[in-house]
Amino acid sequence: MSTPRVISDVALDNSFQGDTIQTCIVSRDIHRTMAGMVKLGIGPWRLYEFGPETVSDMTYMGRPARYKMKLALAFSGNMMWEIIESVTGPNIYEDFLRDHGEGIHHVAQGCNNLPYAERVAAYKARGLQLIQSGTWAGRVPYAYFASDGLISTTIEIFDIPADFVMPEPLEWYPARP
Repeated sequence: MSTPRVISDVALDNSFQGDTIQTCIVSRDIHRTMAGMVKLGIGPWRLYEFGPETVSDMTYMGRPARYKMKLALAFSGNMMWEIIESVTGPNIYEDFLRDHGEGIHHVAQGCNNLPYAERVAAYKARGLQLIQSGTWAGRVPYAYFASDGLISTTIEIFDIPADFVMPEPLEWYPARP
């Protein structure tokens, strides 16, 4: 068992959530948002397209789905940043843009490295509905849970195998490092 962290005189116990490992912004213009993030010092960005060609087992609101999105990834220290632009839907990104406009859509939680199936079960046991999911590149499962009614954002989990090598992106922005 790990020792709780202490801030000032308050001990922080490790919760089920563990570390926040990603913050995602949903945008109507991924290139504009990447440019803004680069000005903030976050980048370079890897740009991918997720859709039926690259993602299997896609679901939306409990049913099979065929959405597409542009997705960009960059790191700032240990934090993974993500920007998503919906290409076709329906999907949770189009829902968010319609209801809230652009902005922070979700955070991804590490769940103290629990196996992926146990993470999914833990969220469902807490009464959270799985609202979108899939498996990228045949190896990286992801799932979003409808936690926005509890905390004003959505929670994502994913599982990147230790031996997974990121595919070559469609584009680097502003340039390959």
